[in-house]
Amino acid sequence: MAAGPEVPRPALVGGPAGEGSATIHGVDLLETLPAFVLAVLLISASPGPAMALILRRAALRGLRGAVPTVLGLEAGLYVWALFAGAGFAALVAASEVAYLVLRIVGAAVLLVLGIKAFRAAWRGRGGGLAPEQAPPAGRRHWWGAFGEGVVVQLANPKAAVFMIAFYPQFVPADGPVFGTTAALGLLQISLETVLYLALAAGVARAGTWFRRPRIRARLEAVSGSVLVALGLRVALSGR
Repeated sequence: MAAGPEVPRPALVGGPAGEGSATIHGVDLLETLPAFVLAVLLISASPGPAMALILRRAALRGLRGAVPTVLGLEAGLYVWALFAGAGFAALVAASEVAYLVLRIVGAAVLLVLGIKAFRAAWRGRGGGLAPEQAPPAGRRHWWGAFGEGVVVQLANPKAAVFMIAFYPQFVPADGPVFGTTAALGLLQISLETVLYLALAAGVARAGTWFRRPRIRARLEAVSGSVLVALGLRVALSGR
């Protein structure tokens, strides 16, 4: 029943019939990549917990101190991307109990970070450590900042909702869901890493000014206010 031109299409690929449809799906995915990249850039530039952590870290620790925070945030985001591809993120978003627990944990993490910033601001007002006396950022501090980024991202219930709402728009309906989602997630974290490191580098250039004791105390107070506000928003917001 099929006409001549349509029958040999799979044979031209040199493999089973399924490879022809896979090729078509690959073309569809490539056509949607520009829209995906633009959406990722716009979403990454929006303010949120990740942006607040990166700005604070870059201002107080410089670019080198901000790198583990950025990598931790992106590692946590990629875990959510893999969860979304495997269907776990959809279960979290659909379960009232799981979503509530994750929301409480996320709010608690942000509130703890905000309170720590307030305490640092209070110590700074009382004549705390000057920038040159601050402890060096060693391996323990590196992994601490990395873990902080991972926890903040994994404890964000909005990340799960975002993944299951955003990624399916770019995954072919009949294509490999997990593999495509993993590839798109890798592209997203690569773009965000470059963007956030460039932002951290720009902030770090003014690091000497930010690390003056009085300015540092004010920055910690502002950072604490932002983190506490974000924590309260996560705790009180719905889906």
